Amino acid sequence: MRLNVPISVGRWGRFFSRWDVLAVLLILGLLVFLAEASRHLLQPLAELQRRPVSLDPANLPEYAARTTLRMLIAMALSLLFTFTYATLAAKNKHAERLLVPLLDILQSVPILGFISITVVFFMELAPGRVLGAEFAAIFAIFTSQAWNMAFSFYQSLRTVPAELVEASRNFRLSPWMSFWRVDVPFAMPQLIWNMMLSMSGSWFFVVASEAISVGNTTITLPGVGSYIALAITQRDLTAVGYAIFTMAIVILIYDQILFRPLVAWADRFRFEQEPGVLPPRSWMLDVLRRSRLIDRLTLPFAKLWRRLLRVRWGEGTESPKRVPPPRQRAWITIQWAAVVAVLAAVALWQVTRFVIADVSRADVTIVLLLGLATFSRIVVLIVLASVVWVPIGVWVGTRPRVANFVQPIAQFLAAFPANVLFPIAVSAIVVLRLDPNIWLSPLMILGTQWYILFNVVAGAAAIPAELRAAGVNFRVRGWLWWRRIALPAVLPYYVTGAITASGGSWNASIVAEVASWGDEHLRAYGLGAYIAERTDAGDFHHIVLGIAAMSFFVVLINRLFWRPLYLYAERKFRLG
Repeated sequence: MRLNVPISVGRWGRFFSRWDVLAVLLILGLLVFLAEASRHLLQPLAELQRRPVSLDPANLPEYAARTTLRMLIAMALSLLFTFTYATLAAKNKHAERLLVPLLDILQSVPILGFISITVVFFMELAPGRVLGAEFAAIFAIFTSQAWNMAFSFYQSLRTVPAELVEASRNFRLSPWMSFWRVDVPFAMPQLIWNMMLSMSGSWFFVVASEAISVGNTTITLPGVGSYIALAITQRDLTAVGYAIFTMAIVILIYDQILFRPLVAWADRFRFEQEPGVLPPRSWMLDVLRRSRLIDRLTLPFAKLWRRLLRVRWGEGTESPKRVPPPRQRAWITIQWAAVVAVLAAVALWQVTRFVIADVSRADVTIVLLLGLATFSRIVVLIVLASVVWVPIGVWVGTRPRVANFVQPIAQFLAAFPANVLFPIAVSAIVVLRLDPNIWLSPLMILGTQWYILFNVVAGAAAIPAELRAAGVNFRVRGWLWWRRIALPAVLPYYVTGAITASGGSWNASIVAEVASWGDEHLRAYGLGAYIAERTDAGDFHHIVLGIAAMSFFVVLINRLFWRPLYLYAERKFRLG
């Protein structure tokens, strides 16, 4: 006798499995998260005054959802920026001469500088609505993510192994298909590591992006950052502890749902696969791969993507480009240099005209001296961070199992905002009567040292297995192994991380050189403190002067030191 229930269950089982049920639950959870986090966007701006940020821990889930949504939107915009800007810089020699220095300038402009200049513009996009303030906050978070990702992707595109380039030519791939089939897969493992770091590093600036204060304009958006700012103002250590716990939960969730699946998925694109090493796993990726419902939902998009890949955007390799004669190439180079020089002169003139309206020569001298003080701190901190994290990064990167274990820990440490340590730092400096010029400095490197660690880990993980095996067979050990194998292999990655860490430290100086805990206020002598104080006062002329000075220092250092070192590392130690 046949039973109806098993037959019914069997029929349903043909369409839905337990993986489909899990996938549906995850999709519904995502929709609920998006709806809950975005339901206040179109409310009047006055609603922020009627419902100010509260230190009640019951509000933290909502605050965490809104902060996370801002960070995810900023991450999507950063990816779009990375794939366009960094690709153009890496593929076009003429564009590279403009875009790479411009990227140096962009990463040197502090978050407060972006906010003070753009907050009015974004508020006008949605007058009287919370959405305008959200635009300003998302853009501020974007500026803390995009530059690192763009530098990472640019470095990867410049170091694609020659055999992969040759293979794309032999298969006659169009530039469009070569980009998505060769360049992006090769760059993906390192890009995902830098996405994790950028996502974590944006927590460092989330306080400035959600608690916007420029002159008489004060906007406080509900979020974890504004919660931390309020807790610091009211000297509430318990609330600070609640914020740290909430951050840990949020980082764990998006690590499991977003980044760990991406790391497991991107492992297939590693240029070198070491035998005997288990690939990284992700339960989320297993659910997505085994769910037939997800396959059905994504099938139309997959077909559309395959069709787009077949479109031969640009000139294919089967019709080689006509190389202009040397005289014409020289004329094109001169024309391009003239355009760049004119644009730079116009920008410099506009900045100078705006600044000199209310700035004296003494102000310029003071700002340059403040910049030298901040520069000396950054040099010492980068050297110390390199001495500590390069050996650790190489050790972690050459051990995939250790890297999988260290990844979430490093993410949390990178996400730990320096503002949370202000109570300890300020109290200790006051009680022990320490010099703020020295002891506030470590706060500058707290959130940026991880750029060095993450990039060195990515570089060490990319060392070819045969190179490591050759070192073992020839018994290359000790300092010789570091000098001949480890350091040459990770140097291009280290320089990429050090450039971003250096620029990020300049940016972090605005937060670190001015620390407060309740009524206690400490100030270190430096350019960051100058910009922070002028921003609070709404003095736009001196804000622009400080930003221009900071950009000058960063670009000068990158042009004279980091850029030559990067070109040397790329030319001397490129694998393949």
